[in-house]
Amino acid sequence: MSAAVGEAPGDPAVLQDPFVRELVKQLRAQDTHGSWEGKSDEKLLEPFILSAEQRRAMPIMGDPDPDTLWRLDLFHNAIGLAIERATGCMVAPMTKMSHEGFGRTVLTTGRLIVVNRYLRDVHRFGFPSLAKLAEAGNQLVAEGVKMIETYKEVATYG
Repeated sequence: MSAAVGEAPGDPAVLQDPFVRELVKQLRAQDTHGSWEGKSDEKLLEPFILSAEQRRAMPIMGDPDPDTLWRLDLFHNAIGLAIERATGCMVAPMTKMSHEGFGRTVLTTGRLIVVNRYLRDVHRFGFPSLAKLAEAGNQLVAEGVKMIETYKEVATYG
């Protein structure tokens, strides 16, 4: 499966991307028994990557499994922590989702919603490559940082 990880498997530039590093930290923090210590970062990120063939093999409608929901939470936690590092404002993700995989995630700080994402087809959550994962995460981080910079007084209210 590692060939499907990205256009350039093991590309050190993508693996050193600040958002990807934050996501890897989130994953490694979940390893309370040390069973992933020997795994490379690329191997840990493999479940976030879905090739076009894998996506086509999935049903159009489906209920997300617990592992997919866990990865979705880790993705949003990494976004929140990256925004925190950039702004100094504590960011909290909140997700509300139906059992069918439709819902919404918001990341808030103070009284400000810094990221607002509507979710659908969560059972198909994944990215075609590691580079696309990094791009999506960085885009949401940039959006959150911009919101905090624009509405600083609301973000720091409390």
